[in-house]
Amino acid sequence: MNQTHFIEADELQRTLAEHRILDCRFTLGDGGAGRQQYLEGHIPAAQYAHLETHLSGPSGPGRHPLPQLHTLAQTLAHFGIEHNSSVVVYDNNLAFAARAWWLLRAVGIENVRILNGGFGAWQQHQGPVQQQVEPIVPSKVERLRWQAASYDYEAVAAAIKTSAITLVDSRDGARYRGEHEPIDPIAGHIPTAINKDWQQVCNTSGFVREQSFHQQRWRQIPLDKPLVIYCGSGVTACVNILSATLAGVETAIYPGSWSDWCDHPGAVVAAGEN
Repeated sequence: MNQTHFIEADELQRTLAEHRILDCRFTLGDGGAGRQQYLEGHIPAAQYAHLETHLSGPSGPGRHPLPQLHTLAQTLAHFGIEHNSSVVVYDNNLAFAARAWWLLRAVGIENVRILNGGFGAWQQHQGPVQQQVEPIVPSKVERLRWQAASYDYEAVAAAIKTSAITLVDSRDGARYRGEHEPIDPIAGHIPTAINKDWQQVCNTSGFVREQSFHQQRWRQIPLDKPLVIYCGSGVTACVNILSATLAGVETAIYPGSWSDWCDHPGAVVAAGEN
């Protein structure tokens, strides 16, 4: 697998001391479950990065808005992460590790890799696990700036009127088609959006699919205009951004995603297949 964005469990075991490690395990609907899993056992020296307190902001468009830059800078300093740090992130299903991967790269931290197969792969390779939370020496707070392309509600709404973007919805097919909506108050999708379920990116064992899969997956998408990816709240969209990156395709994100779109009075909603 692409070694720029992924690290295998055996390599991580050999190079453990060279990285800052973030455990990103999380369970939607139970905000404390991920930290509890972390406390029950984690990769040595890993620090716990909570989706809603470290990888998201407290308020803003959508359920998981991006953190403010000054807050994110303080979070990274707390974890001892600097611009030149080597960072490894992991979880149980790729979704939350991908959010951390995207977020760090979005502010210019380039050497970020995801543990392929997550914590399960670490256990399969009999990697050491500890319960102790090791103290970490904070780094200085660095100045950050967003370096990733993003669209807000107004930009997406204007762009779809003129077919100026290619829009990809990362949720599962049933939510995309509006057949059911377990989280948001309105079911459906943004008009013109194409559906690419983020869960297709990994195989049934939780490992990212081979390079050829991603190349073929995005070859089917019109790429003659900006490719903007969204999901329910801007988290699993990062998995599709990762997939597109593996295929060499540039993307932008709509961070507020469906949870922001359907919160706007008068927002146009589509249902069924596009």
